[in-house]
Amino acid sequence: MNTKWLLVLIAGFFEVGWAAGLKHADSLFEWIGTAVAIAVSFGLLIYCSKHLPATTVYAAFVGLGTAGTVLLDMAMFGEPFSWMKVALIMLLLIGIIGLKMVTHEKDVAAS
Repeated sequence: MNTKWLLVLIAGFFEVGWAAGLKHADSLFEWIGTAVAIAVSFGLLIYCSKHLPATTVYAAFVGLGTAGTVLLDMAMFGEPFSWMKVALIMLLLIGIIGLKMVTHEKDVAAS
């Protein structure tokens, strides 16, 4: 995994943070944290999309954010646990890994 794909993964973690923040932020400090998470996640997304295929980067970003948000809701915010949700998240992650494996690793900015 090269550095830019690691940044896509980090952007996905920040997406989980801001998605949770949009629902659960109650104080000014939490809203500031949510705004920072939005800025970081989209900043990393834009940067990575300039150097890697944008379609695959976006699919990975959204998929990781979706999976992480569902898992966070089940782990911390009282969303009922469901094996079906876990199975579908695994299917989503398999699809993301598959997309990355078939994506040409040529640096888009170099072409």
